[in-house]
Amino acid sequence: MQFLIYIIVYPFIWFLSILPLKVLYFISDIIFILLYYLIGYRKKVVRNNLKLAFPKKSKEELLLIEKKTFHHFIDIFMEMIKSFTISEKEITKRFTYRNIDILKDFYKKDKSLILMTGHYANWEWTVNMPNIVPYNAYAAFNKISNKYFEKKIIKSRTKFGAYFIPTSKFINLIQDNYNIKKTGIYGLISDQSPRLEKTFYWNKFMGVNVPVHTGAEMLAKKYNYPVFYFKTERIKRGYYESTIKVLTEKPREFKGYQITDLFLKELESQIQNKPEFYFWTHKRFKHMGKENEIIERKKTL
Repeated sequence: MQFLIYIIVYPFIWFLSILPLKVLYFISDIIFILLYYLIGYRKKVVRNNLKLAFPKKSKEELLLIEKKTFHHFIDIFMEMIKSFTISEKEITKRFTYRNIDILKDFYKKDKSLILMTGHYANWEWTVNMPNIVPYNAYAAFNKISNKYFEKKIIKSRTKFGAYFIPTSKFINLIQDNYNIKKTGIYGLISDQSPRLEKTFYWNKFMGVNVPVHTGAEMLAKKYNYPVFYFKTERIKRGYYESTIKVLTEKPREFKGYQITDLFLKELESQIQNKPEFYFWTHKRFKHMGKENEIIERKKTL
């Protein structure tokens, strides 16, 4: 069944990917009307997320953010499709870096790095980073159910030299590279909701108490790797710019979860400034109110 779905769907995706982005954005505008006004895909999820994150905004303000969110969501989906056939020249033109020399300086010092980012703007197009810096670039990903699509997606994401490693193998990869003194950049999307049984830390995100991923901080302290925030902003439709901000060069000097808090602060600042470019379609606050329940459950184990 997986292969059947693949051979039916993939040719259509490939055809879309060879179209110019101007055409894909025109299609995106049409899909927006269908998805938002007729189908109502995840509209309730987005609306609830925005109400929780911005309790002081008016209904009119929230509605405007909601519509912009869906428009951006579909644009990103189209850009992901374009990634299958996008050229190195085009992605380098459309995704730029403001202060990439910071990373080059650390490379000269033979230092591996941790990059933290969130589901903001277009994080997918960071796959062009190996064309910009001499580092080996590694990113963790969650496996998808259809192995045929997974193979194509990995091929697309790695064609510019990046390495995508299953989350279950990511820590082992870092350890192996550390053992042989092989430097690398390790990218982690750190705003996802962790599994409750693996939750170590809760804190407020956009004013809501939620479980927080702490893996990036744990790895940084274990291997003493500098930590950076990867701030990607949308300049205009189809164009993005990333600024690399140092969170700390000495992670072991920070108390527990302080680096994670710095990351959350940076991400929240971006969201507060332009909330429409965050991925509100996911259930960001699905574990809200479960902290005491989890604490009591762990006491009984």
